[in-house]
Amino acid sequence: MIIKGKPVADEITAQVKAQVMKNKTGQTRPGLGLIRAGSHPSDLAYEKGALSRMEKCGISTKVVALPQETTQKQLIDQLKKLNDDPTISGILIFRPLPEHLDEEAIQKEINPDKDVDCFSPINLAKVMADDATGFPPATPAAVMAILEHYKVALSGKRCVVLGRSLVVGKPLSMMLLRKNATVTICHSRTENIEAICQEGDIVIAAIGQSKMIKKSWLKPGAVVIDVGINVDEQGQLSGDVDLEDCLDKVAMITPVPAGVGSVTSSILAKHVLKASIQ
Repeated sequence: MIIKGKPVADEITAQVKAQVMKNKTGQTRPGLGLIRAGSHPSDLAYEKGALSRMEKCGISTKVVALPQETTQKQLIDQLKKLNDDPTISGILIFRPLPEHLDEEAIQKEINPDKDVDCFSPINLAKVMADDATGFPPATPAAVMAILEHYKVALSGKRCVVLGRSLVVGKPLSMMLLRKNATVTICHSRTENIEAICQEGDIVIAAIGQSKMIKKSWLKPGAVVIDVGINVDEQGQLSGDVDLEDCLDKVAMITPVPAGVGSVTSSILAKHVLKASIQ
């Protein structure tokens, strides 16, 4: 069964839109500020989807597009403007940043109350501490929303997460643990990674290698969530999982595109709304 993100995204969008309309009088309208340094194709694709989703939800947007060679000071100056802008309730900074920028220093400049994609160390700590006042990264939250929507049981299940980034792998593992799953994190240095994946009732791929996961990696009846977004020279998108190869072996699998990515922008809208009212 190919489980698409659109039904999940549409459900969240409808909820957010209704709440935005309800709060339209007497409260600040939610607004999202996006900061992008450079023009990486995956960033541009996500930006396009995010802007479309915000429009559907009735959320205003402001895009700060900086050149790839932007300086640390220039980016922080723009970030501070969004921090101080009363029309902006949520801020998203596209990652990874260009290599010459100090991401750790920039993390400390964002207002945690507007940090809707868990860039600030404060929000990351809240994810680890199970503090609901924070904002988990939108992509792991989208994974959790898909699993919930399609009624995938997590308690007591073996979950294998491929990838250990702060953007997906680590926070997602904490969110799965919160649902009483048993979590194994694999990464580029993991030995016998294929054998470990074969033990997973649920396998979540966020390792950034196109079609790396084949059906030999999976146990029969596994649930597979593909977070990977890989762009080839022709501009075609592919996931970390070889969907065609795995389709006859798994119980559920998300496609790329039209899977997790389509839900991420709706989660972002949900976080922007939350930031405007809490």
